[in-house]
Amino acid sequence: MKILIIGEPENVTELKARVGEHHQYTVESDHRLAEKFIHGQDVVFDFLIDENPAHIEVYIEKAGTFFFNAVKISLAELSNLAEHRLKSSIFGFNGLPTFLNLPKMEVSVLQKNDTAVLEKICRELNTEFLLTDDRVGMVTPRVICMIINEAYYTVQEGTASREDIDLAMKLGTNYPYGPFEWCQRIGVRHVYEVLDAMYEDTRDERYKICSLLKKEFLMKAK
Repeated sequence: MKILIIGEPENVTELKARVGEHHQYTVESDHRLAEKFIHGQDVVFDFLIDENPAHIEVYIEKAGTFFFNAVKISLAELSNLAEHRLKSSIFGFNGLPTFLNLPKMEVSVLQKNDTAVLEKICRELNTEFLLTDDRVGMVTPRVICMIINEAYYTVQEGTASREDIDLAMKLGTNYPYGPFEWCQRIGVRHVYEVLDAMYEDTRDERYKICSLLKKEFLMKAK
């Protein structure tokens, strides 16, 4: 298959590990430069659309099958930004760092009648998928980021150390990583932005960002 990846080197590495090296890949990290390659691709994986959703305009009126990293922004929001002029099959996928390593790729659809297209594409990519609702946070990121946030609250309150929390979670729940290990792998910026997007979407207090996590995010953003 001809696959266009719009993303960073780590995104390219994770996607190739997921769907194989044998496809014909084109890689760009800038939407403006990538636009000229969109036509003629079998599928586009856009890991960066959540960083600047206004760049959805490069897909308007173009034919193709597009997967958008839709953890921090829903497909419905992207479609609205494009004034509902996306003529192709569009899907959301969980493209945050490390999550493509999970047994099934987490995906969402905007139009239910596109599910057959999704099944066909995933067969050709030889990848299993888990269909989720078109919601900010999807499923796994929503749960993992909430756990990480709670772990930050626990440290902030002086109840336990980061090392003790990581060890307890791995031994007690059989998680592959502890909350702080997972935060490091995903990236504190991504964790913060997912929680921020979920709180904005739901106003659920479970997603209200711990001040310690916010401080670390701000310090790394300098």
